[in-house]
Amino acid sequence: MRIKLDIDCTPDEARRFLGLPDVQPLQQALLRELQQQLSANLKAMDAKTMIDTWLPATVKGFEQLQQLFVTQLAGRGAGDKEP
Repeated sequence: MRIKLDIDCTPDEARRFLGLPDVQPLQQALLRELQQQLSANLKAMDAKTMIDTWLPATVKGFEQLQQLFVTQLAGRGAGDKEP
């Protein structure tokens, strides 16, 4: 036997139906706190520090990619065939 139920409700209605707590006020409070902390940190940082903090892996990865291209291009002569 197979039974199929389609329930059309909002996430808030489902949460209340299942008896789960309303965490929206907590989420709003945490979001405000996070925004305040980010704003304070951004005001304290200069542009170079911000870039060094947020993009170290990306910049390093780009430099490694450039080095790989240079190595590959330098290794190929005019008569070399591609593999």
